[in-house]
Order: sequence, then C-alpha cells, then structure tokens
Amino acid sequence: MIDWRRFLTSDPQVCHGQLCAKGTRVFVTIILDSLAEGAGRDEILRRYPSLTPEHIDAAMAYAAELAREESSCPWPG
Repeated sequence: MIDWRRFLTSDPQVCHGQLCAKGTRVFVTIILDSLAEGAGRDEILRRYPSLTPEHIDAAMAYAAELAREESSCPWPG
C-alpha cells in the first residue's frame, strides 16, 4: 500500500491546515467525496489538473488507515 504521507500534507499556512494533496490546494476530502460520488480517477484528474494518480491513491490509503483505526475502537452499543 502507498505511504500516504509522501503525497498528502497539512500545513497551517496552506488552506488553514486542512489535509491536502501535496503541492496543491485540493483537500483530501474533495478527492474522497468525488470517489464516493462515483467519479473515476480520470474524471478527478480532469477536474483537478494539479493532482496526480498518486494523490488519489494516497487519499484512499489515508481513508483506509482511518477506517482501520476506527474499527479498533468499538462503537458504543
């Protein structure tokens, strides 16, 4: 799996510290929302020309890591 930290960044001086694709101002949440809405990789890359395929892979790896962390904490019943 791709190391998302190589392609995503959070800098207080850029977009108020929101997690973005490195070298862009595209929020990771925008990438993930686009995927969740059914947009394909090519469509996302057309919409946001500053992105690379690695940014999309990194966003998915980040989301997967969050999901793994969440699943280790049981939901209150």
